[in-house]
Amino acid sequence: MAYMDISKLRNVTSEVIKAAEANKSPVYNVLGTPEENNDFSSIFARAMQNIDTTNAYLSDAENEEIKWALGQTDNTHDLTIALQKAQTTLQYTIAVRDRALAAYREITQMQI
Repeated sequence: MAYMDISKLRNVTSEVIKAAEANKSPVYNVLGTPEENNDFSSIFARAMQNIDTTNAYLSDAENEEIKWALGQTDNTHDLTIALQKAQTTLQYTIAVRDRALAAYREITQMQI
């Protein structure tokens, strides 16, 4: 089965496609599937991929803003989508970071 990047699809109304994106997207599925190896290094690698994805969405949003500000495009739809993707992934990345820090604090406070 060929892998297709469905993050570029727009105006998706099919629940099947939305569910496939939620299951396959590295942004939505940090821990991977149960069949994958879930040791610390693989979880850390997926977390780093999420940061790269977040940076890419932020860069795309900034590029769309620049194009719109310079008058190279007047399509506010693409600008809005890029900004929303960037905002959502940034919020998700911050939430994951906060949970990781909370887990670290809890581990360091454990009595042994």
